[in-house]
Amino acid sequence: MAQQLRERLRLARTRNPAGLARSFARRCGFTLLEMMIVITIMLILLSIGVGQYEVAITHSKEAALTTDLRLMRQAIQQYTVDKGQAPQALDDLVTAGYLRGIPVDPFTGLTDWQTNEDQVAWSPEQTSFGITDVHSASNLVSPLTKTPYSSW
Repeated sequence: MAQQLRERLRLARTRNPAGLARSFARRCGFTLLEMMIVITIMLILLSIGVGQYEVAITHSKEAALTTDLRLMRQAIQQYTVDKGQAPQALDDLVTAGYLRGIPVDPFTGLTDWQTNEDQVAWSPEQTSFGITDVHSASNLVSPLTKTPYSSW
């Protein structure tokens, strides 16, 4: 059997060596064109997936920022009403037990929140003024709403 196969290969080489190489290549792998088409399709699908992944990450960071700001603003208001004075720093909210810790800004990665201090009394018993609002310290602009995060 092996000898017959060797004989057929020898005869094929003597008759058409280029044809044998071509038919052998067709049976053993893919052509360059087929490989390029597959790679192109993979790159198109990958670029669509990466774009959607980046949008999802931005959505999640914006949701975290909105939640953190809402919680800190509620804590500032509750602290002011309970204590009769506004907190002088965000650390006062943690010390008094209104927050477990100062949240990390999802866009800066730090606890460097911008605070507003106004002379606004939230209750008639309020004796001193301090922090009334908090904003992100990021200078980035939301690609979805086109507003700066520091204005949220």
